Order: sequence, then C-alpha cells, then structure tokens
Amino acid sequence: MSLSVWQDREIRFDTNNETGDLTYRKGEFEIDVLDSVEDTKGNNGERGKLVVSNLRIIWICHKNSKINLSIGMNTIANVRVQTASSRLRGPTQSLFVLTRFHGSRFEFIFTNIVKGSPRLFSTVQAVYRAYQSSKMYREIRLRSAIVKNKCLELLPKEQIYSAVSGVWNLSYDQGNLGTFIVTNVRIVWYADLAENFNVSIPFLQIKNISVKESKFGKAFVVETSRSSGKEFVLGFKVDPYEKLLNIHKEVTSLHQLFTSNPMFGVEFEVEEKTPSLEQLTVPKNTESVQFIGNKDTSDPLAPYYMDSSERSSVKSVRYNEELGLAVEELKDNITIEKLWQCIYKA
Repeated sequence: MSLSVWQDREIRFDTNNETGDLTYRKGEFEIDVLDSVEDTKGNNGERGKLVVSNLRIIWICHKNSKINLSIGMNTIANVRVQTASSRLRGPTQSLFVLTRFHGSRFEFIFTNIVKGSPRLFSTVQAVYRAYQSSKMYREIRLRSAIVKNKCLELLPKEQIYSAVSGVWNLSYDQGNLGTFIVTNVRIVWYADLAENFNVSIPFLQIKNISVKESKFGKAFVVETSRSSGKEFVLGFKVDPYEKLLNIHKEVTSLHQLFTSNPMFGVEFEVEEKTPSLEQLTVPKNTESVQFIGNKDTSDPLAPYYMDSSERSSVKSVRYNEELGLAVEELKDNITIEKLWQCIYKA
C-alpha cells in the first residue's frame, strides 16, 4: 500500500484540531517554532505560533486555535521578503509566501513580532530550498542523471541493499536488459547499454508490489500512486524464478519498513532557537540608590529653572544688605554665598 501523504501537497484553512490535521505525521518533524508571528494577510493584528516542519508551514492563532493554516511545501511557488503593513509593528519587513493549489493562487504574509530577529526569513527560505533539492526522495524520475559509470549516485542517507544484473524492463514490447538496484528509499533500474535510459521509483510513490503473468512469463510488477501526477505500471523479468521471488520479498519488506518510518529527504537543523517575546522582555526592577559624599549635593541653580507657568508669576523683590542691591527674594535654603560658589565653579 502507498503512503497517504497530503501534508506537503495541500493547503488547509482552519482545520479542526480533533481531526489531527495539525499533528505531525510519521516522518514529519519540527524544525523551528516562532511564538510571536502575525498572519498579516488574513488575520492582521492577531499574534500566533508559526511552526516550520520538513513538510509544511503551520500557523496557529494564540487567541483561538481554530484559526489556523497548514501550507504544504510542495504548494509553494516563491518565498520572498518585502515590506508589509502590520497592525502590531506598522510598516516592516515581512515574509511573503506565494502558493498554487488546485488551480488557484494564494498569498500568505507573516510578520515576526520580535524585532531584530531574522529567523522567520532564514528558516523558511532554507527549509524550502532543502525541500526543493530533495525531490528524488519523493518523485518518480525517468531518464535522469542518476547513474555514472555503472554506479548509482546515492542520495544523503541512502544505502544500497542489493544490485541485480540481467533484469529485463518490460515497459516496451521488446524489453531492455539492465541492472535492478534496491535501496532503503527507492528502486532503480538502468539499461546496460545506455545509463541515461533509467527509472527511479521512491517507496513513497509505490502503491502495490506483486508478481504477475506477462507475455514474457512471470514478472515483478510495481504500481505507483496517482500523487506522482500519473499512475505507472512497470514490469521487470528476472531469471531464474527463484531470484524474482527473492527480489519481490526484499522490496516488499523494505517498502513496509519505509512505510512505518518514511524518509522525506529534507535535512535541516536550526543551530539556535529563536527566543520568544516573553524571554526577550526585561523585567522592570526597582533599584535602591545610595548617595555617597557631601549630603548637600543639590544644585543651587535648580530652583531657578522655570517652566512657562512659573515665568508668568511675579516674585517679590527685597533689598539685600550684603550686595547693596534690590534682588529677587531667595528661596528656602539658598544664600548669596551658595550662588557665588556656582559662578566660581563655572
């Protein structure tokens, strides 16, 4: 049986948490989580949690978890950074995700509320590139550059379990002789006379494995799922019959093992997690202040700095015997001697 994988190939809006649509499937793992991200396009002003996995982008509103998004990596056409108008941050740099799904185009805009953190941009763009560069794990390839000098170009973490020569590909009436390779993520066949005449079938795309009768005799038959875009039925003839049965048993066993723990090929690891807004908030502390030195540290001129309200008032004027002049009345604790000291210090 083929794997039913929709997480990277669909866009789902406001899914019910009880259905488990936002729960990680087998083989899906969390890459990064940002706790303060705004869905600027659809829910401007609403703060939520954005999760980046190896298959999709998930956004969940903090106030109401029923408001959510699931954006499959395979639906993304472009990712870019440009200015958007956010209710929480105003005009700022945001992440624009352009997608295609079921003949329609969708645009999503996400804004990181944590200022100065580029994690939203760098993580999503890097994971998207990693997904795009690992399609060999998930897609059927015909006549591609996968064999060089009779050797299969291995994918990261791919291991060869067996390589059988003298296997006929029955795709055409006359048949083509070549080599059949079984790995932990796919089966590969290539023609001995032309390496570029080949086929790579990931276990993710295999719907059924069987042994059937053909006009060439017993054949090992592989049927692929519709998710690959087109259903394929490929037949391979192996002699003797016992060797064919061994290949059938091996491929069936490895396919079942892969189904229990699928490998989607996206390898990415965040070196440092982004701190949440709460972690970045510095608590306000009340500090005690102790003055050291002369207790009389007040500025004698300070009481004379006037604001507009004070300037409108008229203070009383008195004769000062020490100066022999009429001066404005001094305020409490202010003497002529202190005023002279301020002038000398200046």
